[in-house]
Amino acid sequence: MDSVTFDPRKPAAGPRTQRAGVQAKAQGPSWLSFYLVLIVIGLGMGLILGLPLVDGTRSELHVAGGTLMFLGSITGLIGTYLALLMVVLASRMPALERMLGQGGVMHWHRRLAPWPLILIGAHAVLLTFAYAQAAKTGVMSELGTIVNTFPNMITATVALGIMMLIGLISIRQIRTRLSRENWWIVHLFMYVALILSFAHEVALGPSFVGHPLTQLTWTAAWLVAAALVLVYRVGVPIYRTRRHALKVAEVRSEGPGVVSIILKGKNLEHLAIAGGQFFEWRFLTPSMWWQAHPFTVSALPKPPFIRLTVQDAGDFTRALAAVKVGTSVAVEGPYGSFTAFAARRSHALLIAGGVGVTAARALLEDLPAKSRPVVVLRVSREQDLILISEIEELVRHKKGELHKLIGHRNEVSLDAIKQLVPDITQRDVFISGSEGFVASAVAFAHRAGVAPGAIHQEAYAI
Repeated sequence: MDSVTFDPRKPAAGPRTQRAGVQAKAQGPSWLSFYLVLIVIGLGMGLILGLPLVDGTRSELHVAGGTLMFLGSITGLIGTYLALLMVVLASRMPALERMLGQGGVMHWHRRLAPWPLILIGAHAVLLTFAYAQAAKTGVMSELGTIVNTFPNMITATVALGIMMLIGLISIRQIRTRLSRENWWIVHLFMYVALILSFAHEVALGPSFVGHPLTQLTWTAAWLVAAALVLVYRVGVPIYRTRRHALKVAEVRSEGPGVVSIILKGKNLEHLAIAGGQFFEWRFLTPSMWWQAHPFTVSALPKPPFIRLTVQDAGDFTRALAAVKVGTSVAVEGPYGSFTAFAARRSHALLIAGGVGVTAARALLEDLPAKSRPVVVLRVSREQDLILISEIEELVRHKKGELHKLIGHRNEVSLDAIKQLVPDITQRDVFISGSEGFVASAVAFAHRAGVAPGAIHQEAYAI
Protein backbone atom coordinates (compact mmCIF):
# COMPACT_ATOMS: atom_id res chain seq x y z
CA MET A 1 0.00 0.00 0.00
CA ASP A 2 1.96 2.93 -1.30
CA SER A 3 -0.48 5.55 -0.02
CA VAL A 4 0.38 5.09 3.65
CA THR A 5 -2.51 6.15 5.87
CA PHE A 6 -0.18 7.59 8.50
CA ASP A 7 1.90 9.88 6.35
CA PRO A 8 3.29 12.87 8.23
CA ARG A 9 5.56 13.82 5.32
CA LYS A 10 3.98 17.22 5.03
CA PRO A 11 5.61 20.65 5.35
CA ALA A 12 4.20 20.96 8.88
CA ALA A 13 6.12 17.90 9.95
CA GLY A 14 9.33 18.91 8.23
CA PRO A 15 11.14 17.21 5.37
CA ARG A 16 12.43 13.68 5.70
CA THR A 17 16.08 13.73 6.59
CA GLN A 18 16.65 10.00 7.00
CA ARG A 19 16.19 7.04 4.74
CA ALA A 20 13.68 4.58 6.09
CA GLY A 21 15.16 1.14 6.46
CA VAL A 22 13.30 -2.12 6.93
CA GLN A 23 11.25 -1.84 10.11
CA ALA A 24 12.37 -4.19 12.88
CA LYS A 25 9.77 -6.81 13.78
CA ALA A 26 8.46 -7.28 17.29
CA GLN A 27 8.88 -10.70 18.84
CA GLY A 28 5.90 -12.89 19.55
CA PRO A 29 5.30 -14.68 22.82
CA SER A 30 7.82 -17.28 23.89
CA TRP A 31 6.09 -20.13 25.72
CA LEU A 32 9.48 -21.50 26.71
CA SER A 33 10.35 -18.22 28.45
CA PHE A 34 6.97 -18.14 30.14
CA TYR A 35 7.25 -21.65 31.56
CA LEU A 36 10.82 -21.01 32.63
CA VAL A 37 9.57 -17.99 34.57
CA LEU A 38 6.87 -20.14 36.22
CA ILE A 39 9.45 -22.77 37.15
CA VAL A 40 11.73 -20.13 38.66
CA ILE A 41 8.81 -18.71 40.67
CA GLY A 42 7.89 -22.18 41.92
CA LEU A 43 11.46 -23.09 42.84
CA GLY A 44 11.83 -19.70 44.47
CA MET A 45 8.77 -20.32 46.61
CA GLY A 46 10.18 -23.67 47.69
CA LEU A 47 13.66 -22.35 48.42
CA ILE A 48 12.70 -19.02 49.94
CA LEU A 49 10.08 -20.57 52.23
CA GLY A 50 11.48 -24.05 52.76
CA LEU A 51 14.99 -23.03 53.82
CA PRO A 52 13.98 -20.88 56.81
CA LEU A 53 11.23 -23.32 57.81
CA VAL A 54 13.59 -26.29 57.91
CA ASP A 55 16.49 -24.32 59.30
CA GLY A 56 14.88 -22.29 62.00
CA THR A 57 11.16 -21.67 62.23
CA ARG A 58 10.14 -25.10 63.57
CA SER A 59 12.20 -24.54 66.72
CA GLU A 60 9.72 -21.84 67.73
CA LEU A 61 7.09 -24.51 68.51
CA HIS A 62 8.95 -25.62 71.64
CA VAL A 63 8.84 -22.29 73.50
CA ALA A 64 6.05 -20.37 75.25
CA GLY A 65 3.84 -18.73 72.64
CA GLY A 66 5.52 -21.01 70.08
CA THR A 67 2.42 -21.82 68.03
CA LEU A 68 1.56 -18.15 67.51
CA MET A 69 5.22 -17.39 66.83
CA PHE A 70 5.35 -20.17 64.22
CA LEU A 71 2.18 -18.92 62.52
CA GLY A 72 3.49 -15.35 62.67
CA SER A 73 6.73 -16.37 61.02
CA ILE A 74 4.93 -18.34 58.29
CA THR A 75 2.55 -15.49 57.44
CA GLY A 76 5.46 -13.06 57.36
CA LEU A 77 7.50 -15.28 55.04
CA ILE A 78 4.65 -15.91 52.61
CA GLY A 79 3.53 -12.27 52.66
CA THR A 80 7.05 -11.08 51.97
CA TYR A 81 7.51 -13.57 49.12
CA LEU A 82 4.25 -12.42 47.52
CA ALA A 83 5.46 -8.83 47.87
CA LEU A 84 8.64 -9.95 46.09
CA LEU A 85 6.54 -11.37 43.24
CA MET A 86 4.62 -8.10 43.00
CA VAL A 87 7.90 -6.23 42.58
CA VAL A 88 8.87 -8.66 39.80
CA LEU A 89 5.49 -8.11 38.12
CA ALA A 90 6.05 -4.36 38.31
CA SER A 91 9.52 -4.67 36.75
CA ARG A 92 8.19 -4.91 33.16
CA MET A 93 10.35 -7.96 32.54
CA PRO A 94 9.94 -8.71 28.79
CA ALA A 95 9.18 -12.43 29.25
CA LEU A 96 6.17 -11.60 31.44
CA GLU A 97 5.04 -8.65 29.32
CA ARG A 98 5.06 -10.65 26.09
CA MET A 99 3.16 -13.59 27.55
CA LEU A 100 0.67 -11.89 29.86
CA GLY A 101 0.46 -8.47 28.26
CA GLN A 102 0.09 -5.35 30.33
CA GLY A 103 -3.50 -6.28 31.10
CA GLY A 104 -2.49 -9.72 32.33
CA VAL A 105 0.36 -8.34 34.41
CA MET A 106 -1.97 -5.81 36.01
CA HIS A 107 -4.58 -8.52 36.57
CA TRP A 108 -2.17 -10.68 38.56
CA HIS A 109 -0.71 -7.63 40.30
CA ARG A 110 -4.19 -6.70 41.51
CA ARG A 111 -5.06 -10.29 42.45
CA LEU A 112 -1.90 -10.61 44.54
CA ALA A 113 -2.04 -7.12 46.04
CA PRO A 114 -4.29 -7.78 49.08
CA TRP A 115 -2.44 -10.89 50.22
CA PRO A 116 0.95 -9.42 51.18
CA LEU A 117 -0.88 -6.78 53.22
CA ILE A 118 -3.16 -9.32 54.92
CA LEU A 119 -0.35 -11.77 55.66
CA ILE A 120 2.18 -9.17 56.81
CA GLY A 121 -0.51 -7.58 59.00
CA ALA A 122 -1.32 -11.02 60.45
CA HIS A 123 2.42 -11.55 61.00
CA ALA A 124 2.64 -8.40 63.13
CA VAL A 125 -0.46 -9.26 65.18
CA LEU A 126 0.44 -12.92 65.74
CA LEU A 127 4.00 -12.16 66.83
CA THR A 128 2.85 -9.44 69.21
CA PHE A 129 0.51 -11.93 70.91
CA ALA A 130 3.24 -14.60 70.84
CA TYR A 131 5.81 -12.37 72.57
CA ALA A 132 3.19 -11.23 75.10
CA GLN A 133 2.43 -14.86 75.87
CA ALA A 134 6.13 -15.70 76.22
CA ALA A 135 6.77 -12.69 78.48
CA LYS A 136 3.54 -13.27 80.43
CA THR A 137 2.53 -9.64 80.03
CA GLY A 138 -0.28 -7.64 78.41
CA VAL A 139 -0.48 -7.28 74.63
CA MET A 140 -0.32 -3.45 74.61
CA SER A 141 2.56 -3.45 77.07
CA GLU A 142 4.44 -5.97 74.96
CA LEU A 143 3.71 -3.96 71.81
CA GLY A 144 5.39 -0.92 73.36
CA THR A 145 8.38 -3.04 74.37
CA ILE A 146 8.70 -4.50 70.86
CA VAL A 147 8.54 -1.14 69.10
CA ASN A 148 10.89 0.66 71.48
CA THR A 149 13.52 -1.99 72.19
CA PHE A 150 13.69 -4.48 69.30
CA PRO A 151 16.17 -3.71 66.46
CA ASN A 152 14.73 -1.85 63.44
CA MET A 153 11.20 -2.05 64.84
CA ILE A 154 10.43 1.64 64.51
CA THR A 155 11.20 1.55 60.79
CA ALA A 156 9.28 -1.72 60.44
CA THR A 157 6.25 -0.14 62.14
CA VAL A 158 6.43 2.85 59.81
CA ALA A 159 6.70 0.45 56.84
CA LEU A 160 3.64 -1.50 58.01
CA GLY A 161 1.69 1.74 58.41
CA ILE A 162 2.60 2.80 54.87
CA MET A 163 1.54 -0.59 53.48
CA MET A 164 -1.80 -0.49 55.24
CA LEU A 165 -2.44 3.06 54.07
CA ILE A 166 -1.69 2.07 50.48
CA GLY A 167 -4.00 -0.92 50.88
CA LEU A 168 -6.78 1.40 52.02
CA ILE A 169 -6.20 3.78 49.12
CA SER A 170 -6.24 0.81 46.71
CA ILE A 171 -9.90 0.09 47.47
CA ARG A 172 -11.59 0.66 44.13
CA GLN A 173 -14.01 3.32 45.34
CA ILE A 174 -11.05 5.40 46.57
CA ARG A 175 -8.56 4.54 43.82
CA THR A 176 -10.84 5.67 41.01
CA ARG A 177 -10.99 9.15 42.58
CA LEU A 178 -7.22 9.58 42.31
CA SER A 179 -5.44 11.00 39.31
CA ARG A 180 -2.90 8.76 37.61
CA GLU A 181 -0.11 11.04 38.90
CA ASN A 182 -1.20 10.71 42.53
CA TRP A 183 -1.66 6.95 42.14
CA TRP A 184 1.90 6.70 40.81
CA ILE A 185 3.26 8.66 43.80
CA VAL A 186 1.33 6.41 46.21
CA HIS A 187 2.93 3.35 44.61
CA LEU A 188 6.41 4.79 45.03
CA PHE A 189 5.83 4.74 48.80
CA MET A 190 5.34 0.97 48.62
CA TYR A 191 8.97 0.65 47.51
CA VAL A 192 9.94 2.82 50.48
CA ALA A 193 7.96 0.52 52.81
CA LEU A 194 9.61 -2.61 51.43
CA ILE A 195 13.08 -1.13 51.85
CA LEU A 196 12.31 -0.07 55.44
CA SER A 197 10.95 -3.48 56.36
CA PHE A 198 13.77 -5.52 54.85
CA ALA A 199 16.39 -4.71 57.52
CA HIS A 200 13.88 -5.65 60.25
CA GLU A 201 13.10 -8.96 58.60
CA VAL A 202 16.70 -10.13 58.18
CA ALA A 203 17.96 -8.75 61.49
CA LEU A 204 15.08 -9.85 63.74
CA GLY A 205 13.10 -12.64 62.08
CA PRO A 206 13.38 -15.92 64.04
CA SER A 207 13.93 -17.75 60.76
CA PHE A 208 16.93 -15.52 59.96
CA VAL A 209 18.75 -14.80 63.22
CA GLY A 210 21.74 -17.13 63.39
CA HIS A 211 21.02 -18.58 59.95
CA PRO A 212 23.40 -16.88 57.49
CA LEU A 213 22.40 -19.09 54.52
CA THR A 214 18.77 -18.05 54.88
CA GLN A 215 19.78 -14.40 55.18
CA LEU A 216 21.95 -14.70 52.09
CA THR A 217 19.20 -16.39 50.05
CA TRP A 218 16.57 -13.79 50.87
CA THR A 219 18.99 -10.94 50.33
CA ALA A 220 19.95 -12.34 46.92
CA ALA A 221 16.28 -12.75 45.94
CA TRP A 222 15.47 -9.13 46.79
CA LEU A 223 18.61 -7.89 45.03
CA VAL A 224 17.53 -9.73 41.88
CA ALA A 225 14.06 -8.18 42.09
CA ALA A 226 15.58 -4.72 42.61
CA ALA A 227 17.93 -5.31 39.67
CA LEU A 228 14.97 -6.19 37.41
CA VAL A 229 13.25 -2.95 38.34
CA LEU A 230 16.41 -0.88 37.81
CA VAL A 231 17.25 -2.53 34.50
CA TYR A 232 13.81 -2.58 32.88
CA ARG A 233 12.18 0.47 34.48
CA VAL A 234 15.25 2.74 34.49
CA GLY A 235 18.20 1.46 32.46
CA VAL A 236 16.45 0.24 29.29
CA PRO A 237 14.18 3.33 29.04
CA ILE A 238 17.18 5.66 29.39
CA TYR A 239 19.07 3.73 26.71
CA ARG A 240 16.07 3.67 24.36
CA THR A 241 15.33 7.35 24.92
CA ARG A 242 18.89 8.36 24.12
CA ARG A 243 19.07 6.06 21.11
CA HIS A 244 15.88 7.32 19.45
CA ALA A 245 16.05 10.98 20.60
CA LEU A 246 12.36 11.63 20.01
CA LYS A 247 11.10 15.19 19.68
CA VAL A 248 7.64 16.56 18.96
CA ALA A 249 7.37 17.37 15.24
CA GLU A 250 3.68 18.24 15.00
CA VAL A 251 0.47 18.33 17.07
CA ARG A 252 -2.55 17.67 14.89
CA SER A 253 -6.24 17.89 15.85
CA GLU A 254 -8.17 14.71 15.03
CA GLY A 255 -11.57 15.63 16.46
CA PRO A 256 -13.26 17.10 19.54
CA GLY A 257 -10.79 16.77 22.40
CA VAL A 258 -8.47 14.45 20.44
CA VAL A 259 -5.00 15.23 19.10
CA SER A 260 -2.29 13.25 17.37
CA ILE A 261 1.28 13.95 18.38
CA ILE A 262 3.80 13.14 15.68
CA LEU A 263 7.34 12.59 16.90
CA LYS A 264 10.54 12.57 14.92
CA GLY A 265 13.54 10.52 16.02
CA LYS A 266 16.55 8.43 15.09
CA ASN A 267 16.94 4.73 14.36
CA LEU A 268 13.20 4.07 14.46
CA GLU A 269 13.66 1.32 11.88
CA HIS A 270 15.35 -0.62 14.71
CA LEU A 271 12.41 -0.13 17.09
CA ALA A 272 10.73 -3.53 17.35
CA ILE A 273 7.07 -2.75 17.93
CA ALA A 274 3.85 -4.52 16.96
CA GLY A 275 0.56 -2.84 16.11
CA GLY A 276 -1.55 -2.48 19.27
CA GLN A 277 1.38 -1.97 21.66
CA PHE A 278 1.97 1.13 23.74
CA PHE A 279 4.74 3.15 25.38
CA GLU A 280 4.92 5.00 28.65
CA TRP A 281 5.55 8.53 27.37
CA ARG A 282 7.31 11.25 29.37
CA PHE A 283 7.22 14.75 27.83
CA LEU A 284 10.26 16.62 29.09
CA THR A 285 8.79 20.00 29.95
CA PRO A 286 9.13 21.75 33.35
CA SER A 287 5.59 20.77 34.37
CA MET A 288 5.33 17.32 32.78
CA TRP A 289 8.75 15.62 32.94
CA TRP A 290 8.00 13.71 36.16
CA GLN A 291 4.85 12.04 34.79
CA ALA A 292 4.86 8.98 32.51
CA HIS A 293 1.56 8.06 30.83
CA PRO A 294 0.66 5.03 28.71
CA PHE A 295 -0.54 5.77 25.18
CA THR A 296 -0.92 3.30 22.35
CA VAL A 297 1.00 4.03 19.17
CA SER A 298 -1.79 4.86 16.72
CA ALA A 299 0.25 3.79 13.67
CA LEU A 300 3.31 1.69 13.07
CA PRO A 301 6.46 3.83 12.80
CA LYS A 302 7.30 5.40 9.46
CA PRO A 303 10.97 6.29 10.12
CA PRO A 304 11.87 8.87 11.18
CA PHE A 305 8.30 9.43 12.46
CA ILE A 306 6.07 7.77 15.03
CA ARG A 307 2.62 8.84 16.22
CA LEU A 308 0.39 8.63 19.28
CA THR A 309 -3.20 9.85 19.49
CA VAL A 310 -4.60 11.15 22.77
CA GLN A 311 -8.06 12.04 24.06
CA ASP A 312 -8.62 14.84 26.57
CA ALA A 313 -9.23 12.92 29.80
CA GLY A 314 -7.67 15.19 32.41
CA ASP A 315 -5.05 17.84 33.08
CA PHE A 316 -2.13 15.93 31.55
CA THR A 317 -3.85 14.89 28.32
CA ARG A 318 -5.33 18.38 27.97
CA ALA A 319 -1.85 19.89 28.27
CA LEU A 320 -0.57 17.66 25.45
CA ALA A 321 -2.70 19.60 22.96
CA ALA A 322 -0.49 22.62 23.66
CA VAL A 323 2.89 20.87 23.82
CA LYS A 324 5.49 22.73 21.77
CA VAL A 325 7.20 21.45 18.65
CA GLY A 326 10.75 20.45 19.55
CA THR A 327 9.86 19.11 23.01
CA SER A 328 11.98 16.07 23.87
CA VAL A 329 10.15 12.88 24.81
CA ALA A 330 11.38 9.93 26.88
CA VAL A 331 9.86 6.49 26.32
CA GLU A 332 9.50 3.25 28.22
CA GLY A 333 8.40 0.20 26.26
CA PRO A 334 6.93 -0.98 23.97
CA TYR A 335 4.53 -3.03 26.08
CA GLY A 336 1.40 -5.09 25.60
CA SER A 337 0.16 -8.31 24.01
CA PHE A 338 -2.80 -6.75 22.18
CA THR A 339 -1.13 -7.72 18.92
CA ALA A 340 -1.48 -10.02 15.91
CA PHE A 341 0.79 -12.45 17.78
CA ALA A 342 -2.13 -13.20 20.12
CA ALA A 343 -4.38 -14.38 17.27
CA ARG A 344 -5.29 -18.07 17.19
CA ARG A 345 -7.45 -17.94 14.09
CA SER A 346 -7.05 -16.72 10.52
CA HIS A 347 -9.72 -14.00 10.81
CA ALA A 348 -10.28 -11.28 13.38
CA LEU A 349 -12.99 -8.97 14.67
CA LEU A 350 -11.81 -5.65 16.08
CA ILE A 351 -14.23 -3.82 18.40
CA ALA A 352 -13.15 -0.33 19.46
CA GLY A 353 -14.93 2.16 21.69
CA GLY A 354 -14.00 5.86 21.57
CA VAL A 355 -10.27 6.49 21.66
CA GLY A 356 -9.74 2.71 21.79
CA VAL A 357 -9.68 3.07 18.02
CA THR A 358 -5.97 3.95 18.29
CA ALA A 359 -5.02 0.41 19.32
CA ALA A 360 -7.40 -1.11 16.76
CA ARG A 361 -6.03 1.10 13.97
CA ALA A 362 -2.40 0.12 14.64
CA LEU A 363 -3.32 -3.56 15.04
CA LEU A 364 -5.28 -3.45 11.79
CA GLU A 365 -2.18 -2.19 10.01
CA ASP A 366 -0.22 -5.19 11.31
CA LEU A 367 -2.71 -7.86 10.19
CA PRO A 368 -1.82 -9.88 7.07
CA ALA A 369 -2.94 -8.59 3.66
CA LYS A 370 -6.33 -9.96 2.57
CA SER A 371 -6.99 -11.27 6.10
CA ARG A 372 -10.60 -10.02 5.82
CA PRO A 373 -10.92 -8.43 9.27
CA VAL A 374 -14.19 -6.97 10.49
CA VAL A 375 -13.89 -3.66 12.36
CA VAL A 376 -16.69 -2.29 14.57
CA LEU A 377 -16.35 1.26 15.88
CA ARG A 378 -18.62 2.29 18.77
CA VAL A 379 -19.08 6.02 19.44
CA SER A 380 -21.79 8.31 20.75
CA ARG A 381 -21.52 10.90 17.97
CA GLU A 382 -20.41 10.93 14.34
CA GLN A 383 -17.71 13.52 15.10
CA ASP A 384 -16.13 11.12 17.60
CA LEU A 385 -15.03 8.80 14.77
CA ILE A 386 -11.33 9.67 14.80
CA LEU A 387 -8.78 8.38 12.27
CA ILE A 388 -11.74 7.13 10.25
CA SER A 389 -10.23 7.74 6.80
CA GLU A 390 -7.15 5.76 7.77
CA ILE A 391 -9.23 2.87 9.06
CA GLU A 392 -11.38 2.85 5.93
CA GLU A 393 -8.28 2.65 3.75
CA LEU A 394 -6.75 -0.13 5.83
CA VAL A 395 -10.01 -2.11 5.83
CA ARG A 396 -10.14 -1.86 2.02
CA HIS A 397 -6.53 -2.98 1.77
CA LYS A 398 -7.17 -5.99 4.03
CA LYS A 399 -10.37 -6.88 2.08
CA GLY A 400 -12.39 -6.47 5.27
CA GLU A 401 -15.59 -4.82 6.49
CA LEU A 402 -16.18 -1.70 8.59
CA HIS A 403 -19.27 -1.11 10.74
CA LYS A 404 -20.09 1.98 12.78
CA LEU A 405 -22.35 1.83 15.85
CA ILE A 406 -23.27 5.45 16.57
CA GLY A 407 -25.56 6.57 19.34
CA HIS A 408 -26.15 6.46 23.08
CA ARG A 409 -25.50 3.09 24.75
CA ASN A 410 -29.20 2.85 25.63
CA GLU A 411 -30.10 3.20 21.96
CA VAL A 412 -27.37 1.13 20.26
CA SER A 413 -26.53 -2.22 21.81
CA LEU A 414 -23.34 -4.18 21.29
CA ASP A 415 -25.56 -7.21 20.72
CA ALA A 416 -26.16 -5.83 17.20
CA ILE A 417 -22.63 -7.02 16.37
CA LYS A 418 -23.83 -10.62 16.32
CA GLN A 419 -26.03 -9.86 13.31
CA LEU A 420 -23.28 -7.81 11.64
CA VAL A 421 -20.70 -10.56 12.14
CA PRO A 422 -22.47 -13.94 11.89
CA ASP A 423 -19.19 -15.87 11.98
CA ILE A 424 -18.05 -14.18 15.21
CA THR A 425 -17.39 -17.52 16.92
CA GLN A 426 -14.84 -18.36 14.21
CA ARG A 427 -12.82 -15.18 14.77
CA ASP A 428 -10.38 -13.78 17.28
CA VAL A 429 -12.07 -10.82 18.96
CA PHE A 430 -9.86 -7.83 19.85
CA ILE A 431 -11.54 -5.26 22.12
CA SER A 432 -10.11 -1.84 23.04
CA GLY A 433 -11.49 1.20 24.80
CA SER A 434 -12.31 2.46 28.26
CA GLU A 435 -12.42 0.01 31.15
CA GLY A 436 -16.22 0.09 31.24
CA PHE A 437 -16.57 -0.36 27.49
CA VAL A 438 -14.13 -3.28 27.42
CA ALA A 439 -15.97 -5.01 30.27
CA SER A 440 -19.28 -4.64 28.39
CA ALA A 441 -17.80 -5.83 25.09
CA VAL A 442 -16.12 -8.83 26.71
CA ALA A 443 -19.45 -9.78 28.31
CA PHE A 444 -21.10 -9.51 24.88
CA ALA A 445 -18.41 -11.71 23.30
CA HIS A 446 -19.02 -14.37 25.94
CA ARG A 447 -22.78 -14.20 25.30
CA ALA A 448 -22.11 -14.54 21.58
CA GLY A 449 -20.27 -17.80 22.18
CA VAL A 450 -16.69 -16.66 21.53
CA ALA A 451 -14.18 -18.93 23.25
CA PRO A 452 -12.41 -17.18 26.18
CA GLY A 453 -9.00 -17.84 24.61
CA ALA A 454 -10.06 -15.98 21.47
CA ILE A 455 -10.95 -12.76 23.32
CA HIS A 456 -8.15 -10.19 23.62
CA GLN A 457 -8.57 -6.85 25.36
CA GLU A 458 -6.82 -3.54 25.94
CA ALA A 459 -8.55 -1.40 28.58
CA TYR A 460 -7.53 2.22 29.15
CA ALA A 461 -7.49 2.68 32.93
CA ILE A 462 -5.22 3.42 35.92
